[in-house]
Amino acid sequence: MSATQDAESRKAPRVAPDLIAHWVVKSARTEEMVRWYGAVFGAEIVYQDEGITFLTWDDESHRLAIIAVPKPVRFLFPFAKFRRKAYGIDHIALTFISLERLLENYVRLKRLGILPVWSINHGPTISLYYEDPDGVRLEFQVENFDAENTAAFFFTEEFAQNPIGVNIDPDYLLSQLRNGVPHEELRRREAGTRPGHPVVANKKTITPKTL
Repeated sequence: MSATQDAESRKAPRVAPDLIAHWVVKSARTEEMVRWYGAVFGAEIVYQDEGITFLTWDDESHRLAIIAVPKPVRFLFPFAKFRRKAYGIDHIALTFISLERLLENYVRLKRLGILPVWSINHGPTISLYYEDPDGVRLEFQVENFDAENTAAFFFTEEFAQNPIGVNIDPDYLLSQLRNGVPHEELRRREAGTRPGHPVVANKKTITPKTL
């Protein structure tokens, strides 16, 4: 056995969990949250009492738990939903398996009056960011490359010059997709900008709304 093989055999076993199971939030807006996740995820109530609600949208026992806190709390902490903009967890990212599924879901939610607060091509992903009634931000994304090429993208000059991305128009991107333009072409960061409109890139994409 070579030294390299011996070192490989002595590597520590993988210790990361196998799957992400659920997340839990404390909210004074349980009813609004249940309606929102019902619309966005097709979530159904698994169990509910005065103190907690469990929701799921797949074969997991529950994907989201909402712990009820007294409704007056929302008035005691009127800016609590903006804390994310300055500190703590920024967002949770969820992947769609194709650009078509991501954009068709965008259309479905738009019909329900639910719009992304930020639409951007980061380079590695095309991402639509939504916020639930409590301000928890969810990134719906599709990968532009496989894992190996995404890792390589981080070391390109393009990423060095613009690590944030380029804002996109989801409707324009979808119209191109429906006209037969393949994802391979649409993954270019400028592909989501309508002709005649300025390209909004890098730090210019950051506004009070998108932050």
